[in-house]
Amino acid sequence: MSASAETVITARIRPELFEKCGLQVRSRTLLVAALAIITLLGFGFRASQLSSEGLSEDELNKLQAVEEYRHHGLSSINGEHPFLMKALMTASVVAAERWNASTVAAGNPSAQVSVETALRLPVTIFGAATALLIFLLVSELFGTEIALIAATLWALDPTAISFNRIAKEDTFLLFFFLLANVFWLRSQRVAESGKRNPEPLYWATAAAYGAMMASKYMPHLMAVGVSYYYIFQGIPQTRWRMGKKRFLIFFAVMGVVFLILNPTILLPGTWHEMKIFAGEKRIGHGSYEFMGTLYLNQMSLWLKGMPWSFYYVFMGVKLPLTTLAAFLVGLPLLLRKRLGDGRFFLFFWLVFWFMPFTVMGGKYTRYFTTALPVVLITAAIGIHFVAQHLARLLKTAFDSERAGAMTQASVVALVLTVTAVAAASALPYYRLYTNALGAGLADVGSYFPHDEFYDASVRDAAREVARIARPGARVTSETPGLFEYYTRLAGRSDLTFVRLSDEEAMQEVGAGDIIIVARGRRYLSNDALTTNLEKNYAPAVTVSLGQVPSVKIFVLDRAVGEALAGNVRP
Repeated sequence: MSASAETVITARIRPELFEKCGLQVRSRTLLVAALAIITLLGFGFRASQLSSEGLSEDELNKLQAVEEYRHHGLSSINGEHPFLMKALMTASVVAAERWNASTVAAGNPSAQVSVETALRLPVTIFGAATALLIFLLVSELFGTEIALIAATLWALDPTAISFNRIAKEDTFLLFFFLLANVFWLRSQRVAESGKRNPEPLYWATAAAYGAMMASKYMPHLMAVGVSYYYIFQGIPQTRWRMGKKRFLIFFAVMGVVFLILNPTILLPGTWHEMKIFAGEKRIGHGSYEFMGTLYLNQMSLWLKGMPWSFYYVFMGVKLPLTTLAAFLVGLPLLLRKRLGDGRFFLFFWLVFWFMPFTVMGGKYTRYFTTALPVVLITAAIGIHFVAQHLARLLKTAFDSERAGAMTQASVVALVLTVTAVAAASALPYYRLYTNALGAGLADVGSYFPHDEFYDASVRDAAREVARIARPGARVTSETPGLFEYYTRLAGRSDLTFVRLSDEEAMQEVGAGDIIIVARGRRYLSNDALTTNLEKNYAPAVTVSLGQVPSVKIFVLDRAVGEALAGNVRP
């Protein structure tokens, strides 16, 4: 990198790889309108039928934390995770309760908000707003056109939507990571221009990183922006220099914001919970079903745990095929200098995410939330390149500027339409979406069943249990707390709940008791038992998630109960 810093920034913002033919966004009003439509469209997909799925076990833990905060103040409950998201969920649940009270008073109870919706709504809002941050980030790196494509892909992608409909921390982590880097990249542009003081943007970056850490403890993501910063420090003309004093202030601002947004970190009990979590003692089941095979699923197992191919298979079967093809086109373009130096930011993002997450032994699909934007941005580069290339060919063939412009617009519209159709076809069970490469409907739920089903049918299964269970029956499942929560809501407080993997408790199972076999809850500890049960006995009730069978409810007679009790580990 021998060019001057100012030339470097120009190259980053206006890559010469793309000709200025075809449609361009020139009107600020049109741009604002487009971004508003993209954001609202993304929110609409994410918020539609938000309570169609019951809470997962993880989400119930968040709800219990919310109730603890409301009744006892700040505590270390669920302390292995930061406070910010749970604080927003608490506000959402309280607001929903007040809204529901007002609807009852107004004689309109049908407008009430469910607890599932209230708990997930903050995630949904931040997930939809992420499209704006992707636009701002990409426009700094590669210009407005690619930024609009990337933002729209995020708004419409079924996998992105699915991540933003569960009450987990990853969406907030991504939001503040992007916000921090929007400020960071703008500070570079301001510093290089020499027309304004970039310091306010430095401190805004630090504050956003503090919020990121108060969302989820993933500090290594800061390495993306820091690495990008340091590649410019060898250029003598670079004005984007912070120095030691500013960096000290930077981390001080970050720390203060982190403490403000995560005050529970000051409680001794929180550190105790974090220690337990870091020691992998919170793992209820040490295995995960991936493509029909059970693997050990612990971070510390590295390559002896979940296969390294986990996230690559996920991309192959969960992205719409047009997006996947565009990503494969865009990936080699990142090696071309004419794309500009913004490509280095994507390099670091790809390396610092895929390198550790490929080799670590514990994997869940929701971790991919912070990697999906860089995949979609790369796909947007590929889409734009193909559109420009075809537009250039037709412009030459027909000697018509209009033919080139229409071709470019058509290519972009085609890819975005395919993505929108994929999202609409998966509504409201977006996690089940599987593309044609993954055999579509034929193999739905077969690749990552734990994350694809994610306890979504437990609420409906619990209602069936409440309907058919004898008084005082034992109900065995891998999510006893979740079943207890929903059966109590259904009016059954007489039932006893047992974990299916608890061998000692399973010895007490007998006639009239119930065993729940839920897809996504198959483990090494229960595989023999559930396989035996499904192979030899018919369920009393089968519950489906959409059209996909997801939970089987077995009511035991005396013979079956005795056979299973004596054969927990065949």
